Amino acid sequence: MNRLDAELGRLYGVAPSTGAVPGSPSPMLISALGTVRALVLELAQPPSWEVLSRVWHGVQADLHLPAPAIAVSGLDALQLWFALAEPVPVARAHAFLECLRLQYLADVEARRVRLLPAADPSCAGQHVHARPVPSLQAQTGNWSAFLAVDLVPIFADTPWLDIPPSEDGQATLLQGLGVIELAAFEAVLARRTAPTAAPVADMAGTGAGAGAAQGRADAEPAAIGTDPQTFLMHVMNDGSVPLVLRIEAAKALLLHGTPRDKPGRG
Repeated sequence: MNRLDAELGRLYGVAPSTGAVPGSPSPMLISALGTVRALVLELAQPPSWEVLSRVWHGVQADLHLPAPAIAVSGLDALQLWFALAEPVPVARAHAFLECLRLQYLADVEARRVRLLPAADPSCAGQHVHARPVPSLQAQTGNWSAFLAVDLVPIFADTPWLDIPPSEDGQATLLQGLGVIELAAFEAVLARRTAPTAAPVADMAGTGAGAGAAQGRADAEPAAIGTDPQTFLMHVMNDGSVPLVLRIEAAKALLLHGTPRDKPGRG
């Protein structure tokens, strides 16, 4: 196995391309179980790095995720490749990318953004994914390739290489990248489903809605209680709380004991 195959396998679970020739079918990124470790967000029509870099910078600064790999598709798009430590179902992978789109590219026309894997519109129950990088694109004769961040602007208008990239160079670009742990992946998904202040603020303008919202707000402290361990139990068992916080609450309970461990409680 060469260095590039090793890095593609480490990050994305791509099978070694031993014996592959340019233009041959690429290894599948979706397993037979319908799971993936590679998530790809593409921007095209036009493939602007000024826009896509919002995601690249944002996931690192705001979400504390490893930097995704940056690639040209060999056709018409710039890509971000996210690597997962563990495989997840296709639907959850797509939902993760949708969270990123809503957070960083909500103002970009939907036709310009591709989230892969995705449902195959031509075949019910099937899914499509990006072709692994680097690879030859038969439609154009050009190559996809991973890029260093400082070189991306050069390829913004021409997202391809007209010659095959160096395998050693591609491996070197990938070797410094990390994978997203499952807890961090779930935390991003939880941000999408967690309650926000916006619906309450909207309801405050209506009589019945405002009363209901206020009632819930008044009742919540009593329901949770003021005892620290009871509060931690509430956080740990609340499915709307990001997983990383629920894990921390569980750790704290393990260190200090649950409420039933207190003297006087049977």
